[in-house]
Amino acid sequence: MKELQYLNKYFIKYKFQFLLGIIITIVAQFFSLYTPKLISQSFKIIEGYHKGHVGPDQVKTELLHDFFLIIGTTLIAGVLTFLMRQTLIVMSRHVEFDLKNEIFKHYEALDQNFYKSNRTGDLMNRISEDVAKVRMYVGPAVMYTINTFIRFTVVIIYMYNVSPLLTFYTLLPLPLLSFIIFKLSSEINKRSTVFQQYLSKVSSFTQEVFSGIRVVKAYGLEKQFQQNVVDLAAESKAKSMKLAQVQSLFGPLMIALIGVSNLVVIYFGGLLYIQGEIKSIGTIAEFILYVNMLTWPVASIGWVSSLVQEAEASQKRINEFLKIQPDIKNTATERSTIQGDIVFDRVSYTYEDTGIKAINSVSFHVKKGQTLAILGKTGSGKSTLLTLLTRMHDVQEGQILIDGHTITQVHLQDLRQSIGIVPQDAFLFSDTIKNNIKFGREEASDAEVIHAAKSAAVHDNILGFTQQYETLLGERGITLSGGQKQRVSIARALIKNPQILLFDDCLSAVDTETEEQILNNLRQITQDKTTIIVSHRVSSAKNADQIIVLEDGRILQEGTHNQLVNQKGYYAELYFKQLSEKELN
Repeated sequence: MKELQYLNKYFIKYKFQFLLGIIITIVAQFFSLYTPKLISQSFKIIEGYHKGHVGPDQVKTELLHDFFLIIGTTLIAGVLTFLMRQTLIVMSRHVEFDLKNEIFKHYEALDQNFYKSNRTGDLMNRISEDVAKVRMYVGPAVMYTINTFIRFTVVIIYMYNVSPLLTFYTLLPLPLLSFIIFKLSSEINKRSTVFQQYLSKVSSFTQEVFSGIRVVKAYGLEKQFQQNVVDLAAESKAKSMKLAQVQSLFGPLMIALIGVSNLVVIYFGGLLYIQGEIKSIGTIAEFILYVNMLTWPVASIGWVSSLVQEAEASQKRINEFLKIQPDIKNTATERSTIQGDIVFDRVSYTYEDTGIKAINSVSFHVKKGQTLAILGKTGSGKSTLLTLLTRMHDVQEGQILIDGHTITQVHLQDLRQSIGIVPQDAFLFSDTIKNNIKFGREEASDAEVIHAAKSAAVHDNILGFTQQYETLLGERGITLSGGQKQRVSIARALIKNPQILLFDDCLSAVDTETEEQILNNLRQITQDKTTIIVSHRVSSAKNADQIIVLEDGRILQEGTHNQLVNQKGYYAELYFKQLSEKELN
């Protein structure tokens, strides 16, 4: 229960609902216990009539009185039980809501290193399956525990007051019932866990196939993958059947054990009645009802213990995750307005997971409103510079200055709100094209969306779709081509109207004519914005105020287009190579 202590703060938060649920439970138990006593009383009246102690009119009056009392108390107990569930179960839903929000907020706070070392499926499982199991503890497990304790206490007191000896005999089968249900629940839990694992394998495999369906079709591997799914599904089915076999025992076993308990009451109650220890047959009927009232609470002990075990394991996984502190922390307290003056001063960075030194003592200065182009071979460290500027990673050596302040002194929210970034791998959401563009600024008008799309040279493509800007994109924007995704991503950055624009090789999938059109639009838009363009193409870099060429994390060349073209080196070689390729085309 140590791990579940983390949830105590939620019990404190919802203490009024929790206490109200307990009070309702107690009151409901007292009303539900009226029925056995009234039935016992009815038997006594009938017995009194047969013995000549009461007349027929009195019997009718008393039975009618008991009849309406039974209906009334049963209805009240039912309503109170409903209110109990509404109070405690609804409270558990509030806890589930809060816990999911807490986990999601923590997800957002964690940095790139965390996501590199954790699988998406596991992260999804913690916020869905694990939280669901924890909710079962907060709701049903706690509710049935309270209900069982109160009912057990009250019923046994009632039974003991009527007949201590018959109470002893009545309770004899209940520990056995609880033990059997516990073992059965444990087995169900084990088989359910195995089944869920296989079900997860099927889901993960099919999701991966759907995501890469174009590759599967291109290689003609449909039959092979279909067979793989059949094999996984067959294994999952086998585990499901084993689970169903155990689950099918639960109902019949409950009925059998209830029957055994009733037989014990009838047999020993009959003996006690014959011996004169019990004065009325109604007492036996009363005890039979008590046994049936106790059977489910006792049986639920095994089920509840299984729920607690599952919740303990799930909360432990959640706690381990919540204890992870992000490497990127917002240490600034004062808010500020970013102008866009950027200085890299002998900055170095090494990736911890690979040990690769991506950036090695890089220094440059981009003034507000200037454009910097960064070129270099694959793996030279171009994209890493942008991740350092957005504080997806923090520098290990040197410093980055924004408007004369160390980047860690700038409020993290202000920094990222002032940056519009177009990543190399354009990610689009499964939403409309308009909403994907408005992701950069949700309050943007339709006119601003269209203007951004025109600036990114994607407006005409969008008009070609049947539903135009309301076109719903597939997962990760699969509806669009690579070039269209990149241009929608550019529009998303432009509509944000940030002080700093970062383009990470975002024109690689468009033709040179479209690239030139976008670059011309960008020159007008970025006149008063600080812009950094990462590219493999000289055409994207030639109009920049300054250009740097990276190699193995170091600056190999630095200057303007004209200066670098006239120097021997990587830039001039790349320029003449791409120029000759263009002429050939």
